[in-house]
This record gives sequence, C-alpha cells and structure tokens, in this order.
Amino acid sequence: MKNLNEDIKSGRFKNVYLLYGEEAYLKKQYKDRLTKAMLPDGDTMNYAYYEGKGTNPAEIIDLAETMPFFAERRLIVVENSNFFKNAAPELADYMKNIPETTCFLFVENEVDKRGKMYKAVKEKGRIVEMGRQDEKTLLYWIAGNVKKEGRQIKESTARYLVSKTGTDMENLEKELEKLFSYTLPDVNVSASDGAVILESGDGKEPGKAERAEKTEITVEDIDAICTTQISNKIFDMIEAVAAKRQKEALNYYYDLLALKEPPMRILYLLARQFRLLLEVKDLLERGNDKAQIAKTAKLHPFVAGKYMKQCRTFGRAELCEIMEEAASTEEMVKTGRLNDVMSVEIFIVKFSA
Repeated sequence: MKNLNEDIKSGRFKNVYLLYGEEAYLKKQYKDRLTKAMLPDGDTMNYAYYEGKGTNPAEIIDLAETMPFFAERRLIVVENSNFFKNAAPELADYMKNIPETTCFLFVENEVDKRGKMYKAVKEKGRIVEMGRQDEKTLLYWIAGNVKKEGRQIKESTARYLVSKTGTDMENLEKELEKLFSYTLPDVNVSASDGAVILESGDGKEPGKAERAEKTEITVEDIDAICTTQISNKIFDMIEAVAAKRQKEALNYYYDLLALKEPPMRILYLLARQFRLLLEVKDLLERGNDKAQIAKTAKLHPFVAGKYMKQCRTFGRAELCEIMEEAASTEEMVKTGRLNDVMSVEIFIVKFSA
C-alpha cells in the first residue's frame, strides 16, 4: 500500500489499478481516496461506475475511448465484476493500449493470478492486495481513531475490543462509533495531545460525574455497548465445554437461541470450530508457527493464536468424536428423530459432562 499512497500524494497515477482482498473497509477507503485524488471537486462528468457480474466489457471499452470532458482524465471504476476469475479476453487485450487520458480502477474480492486480466493489469498498472490486518496494525488503527476523537484507551482494552467484536475493520469502525457516542462527556473536556494508548490505570469504571472529567474508554464501556460476534460466543461455549463447565456452556447456547439463532446454525458453527481446532492441532504438531498456521487454515493471525491455545485442551481422538457426533446429530434432526433445539442441547451436555 506504500506505493499506492505515494501515487495519491504525488498525483502521478497509473492507467489501471486493481484493489482486491478480504478487507472491505480498506478497499472502500482507497477506492474513495483514489477517486477524490484523480477527480477533484466532485467531477461527475468524467466518472463512471460499474458493478456486478453482468458488466459488459465492450461498453467499458467504448467509454474508455471517449475523451474526458474539459479534464485531464476519465476514471472508470469497476467493482465485483468477476473479470479476474472468469475470462474477459477483449478487456485484457485492451489493457495493453489504454489511452493516456483514461484510468481504470478495479475493486474485487478474489482474483486468479494466472488469468489474462491479472497479468495485463500487473504489466500496465498497480495491483494491491487488501487482506485482513494483523493485530499490531489493528491496534495502531484503533489508537488513531480514538485519538482523533479526543479519547484514550489502554492497549489491553483495545485488544479486548478486537477479541470481542472481531478483526473486520468495517465492523470495528461501527463499534468504535458506538463507543464514541456512548462515552460522550457531560461537559466539554479538553482532550490530551499525548499518546492514545495508556500503559496504566486503576481500571475503575467512571460514574456519570467522573466521566465528565476523563475521556478513557474502558472494558466496561465495551461490554455495555459493543456487540459480541456470534463466532466469539461459540468460541466461549467451546472453552466452557473443554473446561467441563456445563451450566456456562448451556447458558451460551440459550443466549444464542434468545438472539434468534437457529439451532442447526449453532450446531454448524460448533462443528466448524471443532474442525478448525483439529486442523490447527495437526499443524501445530507438525511444527508450524502462528503465521504458517494462519495462512494454511485461512485464519486471521490474532484468531489463529486463540485456536492454538484452545486446541491444546482437546485430544485428537476427542475432537474426531465430537465432529462425528455433530454429523450424527444433524442427520437425526433432518430425519425427524430428534427436535432441533433439544438435539444441540444434548450435544453440548454430552461433551461438557
């Protein structure tokens, strides 16, 4: 992303850009930044946007051949077109001869690096992968957002926020907005210019009067207003099962039912988590480190670390038995031999006894 930032800063742009990857937040941010940098003052005459798999390559090529209207360049944004997974040979060939006055910006989720489109863009422009960010980057980003709002947060609290709400930056941004609104002081307080992440604190939750005098976001604030990801509740349920805390495991189940989660989806998520634990356990036993495990199992490094810790509480045979039982439970529900709510309850009881 360094080269992309330099292009935006200098105003010297390539004729074609491809932004791809899992992190929707970053793709949107850089799409907006590139658009604003290429077409200042909201120039809509020289801007075109296409989205979806039904996008017609011939139509895009025709527009690319049109000279910009009283401007230096024409920008064509194409999002989620699937051009980089399915062949679009005419567009790939056109990439070699793009007019100097036309810029393409492609935004995709997945790409085939062996495809003609990918190779054509790589030769002519710039390709940037926007994948899930590591924990260090997320903490730094949270700190920056908190500081802009004139607030403070301990590093341990920021870690807790990530563990509770997940690593998706778009979701984290929404949760931060909720926190900023929830922790608004009752009177105007002058924000500190110092570092946002604090190294120490008494950890006490401020009352209404105290909050008017301090701007720190606490764990209690996060618990009060932030939404726990369902996958995190499943993870906590599995921890309770491993520790044989049956009542706690069942409470998590009843909480999910209260949130209108279907029992079969809960069973599916449980089975998926146990399958991942088995995969991580296997990789760990082969001597892989956290980075290698995260890449192979397609997990965020932060999440991979949690799985590495949790998989040690289960034996291989136990994990295999749990997965077989999950498949058997699903079959009994589908064939009408067991009620869905009761079947998952029995499943949890059996392995947390």
